[in-house]
Amino acid sequence: MNAVLRWLGRADYAPTWRAMQSFTDLRDADTPDEAWFLEHAPVFTQGLNGRPEHLLAPGDIPVVGIDRGGQVTYHGPGQLVVYTMIDLRRRGIGVRELVVALENAVVALAARHGIAAAGRRDAPGVYVGDRKLASLGLRVRRGCSYHGLALNVDMDLEPFGRINPCGMAGLAMTQLAAEGVATDVRGVAQELAPLVVGALGLEWDGDWSQSATRTMPLSVRS
Repeated sequence: MNAVLRWLGRADYAPTWRAMQSFTDLRDADTPDEAWFLEHAPVFTQGLNGRPEHLLAPGDIPVVGIDRGGQVTYHGPGQLVVYTMIDLRRRGIGVRELVVALENAVVALAARHGIAAAGRRDAPGVYVGDRKLASLGLRVRRGCSYHGLALNVDMDLEPFGRINPCGMAGLAMTQLAAEGVATDVRGVAQELAPLVVGALGLEWDGDWSQSATRTMPLSVRS
């Protein structure tokens, strides 16, 4: 069964989140796994365990409380977001294996560009030294995952200074551009997609779907 990979471009956060929930609730044992590649307008998302003291000065950027694990993070233009809707029971893996697979895909991409990156067991994500390159946050419902990873490509990192990213005070953020990689979100999506598919042991025919899903009307995309 081939996975479905969708390029959604710039998409509003809340409708995309609701679409992930709906997709997960409506899927059955025969539904192919999907991965959605996109970027968001500026937004802070606060996970289920989020503590308000980690929101230092959000200012005019909206804060959305959501149902993934973890604390607060930032999404904005120039950041590649990958949402992975995976039937974990069908794949025979758990949450930890999913996290490691997503981290390994980003680490492999970084290595292609001469960047030494690594995951951390105590704080999920991908790091270059002590600087965070990619963040992860997941939710599992009915044995299936949604949410995913956010990889900083070429963006304004200033909003991360308005929060304690992932609940870690003073955590420095980095991005591919700061590490010497000249690219854009769409280019990174093209490069990362087969690495994600391979790390998860999925099959993919290499064709992108740019259409909306049955749970995501075109009107939510911009």
